[in-house]
Amino acid sequence: MIIMLSVLRLSVALCLASTAMVAEAAVCDIYGYGKTPCVAAHSTTRALYDAYNGPLYQVKRAYDSATTDIKPLGPGRTANATIQDIFCAYTTCNITIIYDQSGHSNHLTQAPPGKTQGPNPGGYDNLASATAAPIIINGTKAYGLYIAPKTGYRQDKTSGIATYDQPEGIYEVIDGTHYGGCCFDYGNVEGNNMDNGEGHMETIYFGGTGGFNVGSGAGSGPWIMSDMENGIFSGQNYGMNANDPTINYRFTTAIVKGEPNHWAIRGANAQSGSLTTFYDGVRPSSNYNPMRKEGAIVLGVGGDNTDGGEGTFYEGAMTSGYPSDNIEAYVQANIVNMNYKTSS
Repeated sequence: MIIMLSVLRLSVALCLASTAMVAEAAVCDIYGYGKTPCVAAHSTTRALYDAYNGPLYQVKRAYDSATTDIKPLGPGRTANATIQDIFCAYTTCNITIIYDQSGHSNHLTQAPPGKTQGPNPGGYDNLASATAAPIIINGTKAYGLYIAPKTGYRQDKTSGIATYDQPEGIYEVIDGTHYGGCCFDYGNVEGNNMDNGEGHMETIYFGGTGGFNVGSGAGSGPWIMSDMENGIFSGQNYGMNANDPTINYRFTTAIVKGEPNHWAIRGANAQSGSLTTFYDGVRPSSNYNPMRKEGAIVLGVGGDNTDGGEGTFYEGAMTSGYPSDNIEAYVQANIVNMNYKTSS
């Protein structure tokens, strides 16, 4: 009996120790503990791994076209915005690269022209200003990525990203008060910059309604939805999902995840509280089951470079595998602990 109690106590202690490790880890370490590792990790505000100390993003200076990389203050820490401020003093700077921290080299650069449709099918998208979205994170200054219409980033040649009907998870932290038309997307898209048909995308879409096959949620918007190509969904069909609320927190956590004939939308206030599930069910129709994902990545535009959307991005990642709700709860707790605030 004494031996059994000792084993039980040891098991409980190990479980508590493991839980504490996960709770204190950075978001991509948390996803790794859940056996759904990050295969793309992008942020202009902080390192998404406890050990990461490489570049977060690159800025380009207007007057001489010089570039410099902005790194964290140390491993696992927030961005060193002071370096950017010194480098960009007395001139303007744009963000040219958002580096992938996952080790898969899925870096995001200026989005190339779309080949079929969209407001800007014939030219490269604009680059975002490096200084348009200052915030405070974990007590230090940092800059978000302010996406205006005709601004976008992309990577068509990727590694490790889900294709076809493979499972994946996507999360991002954004400004829930800055939104517009189609398509402020982050996630999995076509590799040739074309509209290849239904089911060739799986992204987080944040914005309002209007346009071609765009769903809606409760209230007047904006909503967290998913752009799956030729359809932006708040639930099982193109219509209104009353369980998908208007969500406009100044700092908003948005999640979309999918696996064979199953996907979900989740969201929260990135400054406090826990995640809520807004949809958890089957794919919209046979056109989206099975999915035909291609594994390229966009930020701020649609799969065919539809670039009329707008928003502000702070951090996000894509996983290999379908993350559990429990793992995402730890991710949300880590985000809240970073204490995102507006900058004066």
